[in-house]
Amino acid sequence: MEPLICSAKGCRAPATWQLRWNNPKLHTPDRRKIWLACDTHRVTLGDFLTARGFLRDTIPVAPDTLEE
Repeated sequence: MEPLICSAKGCRAPATWQLRWNNPKLHTPDRRKIWLACDTHRVTLGDFLTARGFLRDTIPVAPDTLEE
């Protein structure tokens, strides 16, 4: 399995957080998309999703919790 990498543009750091989100105009309420974040980008990626009303939850990365 390849290492999980942060979703921030240009970042190659290992991901330590899952930012689970959905766009209510496009996705059903139970659907969750996942952005991965390193400790450095957790807040900025979360702020971006929160500003749009998309962020649903943020949890630590664990292989058994990754869904899409």
